[in-house]
Amino acid sequence: MNKSELIDQVAKSADISKAAAGRALDAAMGAVKASLKKGQMVTLVGFGTFYVGKRAARVGRNPRTGAAIKIKAAKTPKFRAGKALKDAVN
Repeated sequence: MNKSELIDQVAKSADISKAAAGRALDAAMGAVKASLKKGQMVTLVGFGTFYVGKRAARVGRNPRTGAAIKIKAAKTPKFRAGKALKDAVN
């Protein structure tokens, strides 16, 4: 499912226009991004938790030349599924 299909599904389920569903989805994703940028966790009970993970600096290899390169440490967004979501999938 892509974003437009999700918007269609939300609009149909909530009985609202596609434009309103699109704005609501964009607002929700924006709020999650803003919270993660601040380093905060976003927990949706029954769905899951979005959080920021840390990846350490490491040495990698350039696949073309085989030369060693330094890869900087990075923060990465992560998601941990909640119990209700896991149960719905299984």
